[in-house]
Amino acid sequence: MRSSWSAETCTPEFRSRWTTDNPARDQCGVTAMVLNDLLGGELIRGEVHVNGEHVDYHWWNRLGMGVEIDLTREQFGPEEIVTEGIVIVRPPVAEWCRLREEYELLRDRVVERLKRQQAAVSATASRQSS
Repeated sequence: MRSSWSAETCTPEFRSRWTTDNPARDQCGVTAMVLNDLLGGELIRGEVHVNGEHVDYHWWNRLGMGVEIDLTREQFGPEEIVTEGIVIVRPPVAEWCRLREEYELLRDRVVERLKRQQAAVSATASRQSS
């Protein structure tokens, strides 16, 4: 997932602040959606607060048995506090307006990388069994 992030996959209105020094920045929504595609579970959304003021939202995933996975939490500085999240029902992709292109680009990149890794694992296993 991380190797598939870029400025083109982050939230468009914040694209100018994306850097390779903080690649998780503004990737949370699309990352949570792609992980939901791959592993299922629930989408969780919390608020981001700075100095007690709500400034943004943060998305992550909850899998079975309450296990939470947040691949982009590292994007936040110490002044940014993420509240406890709530479960958000995922709308069908066809209804998305915002972030659809970014989601599709990240999803396609991740799926392609997974296919290449699977092919490499299969080739190695085939060579070892010969």
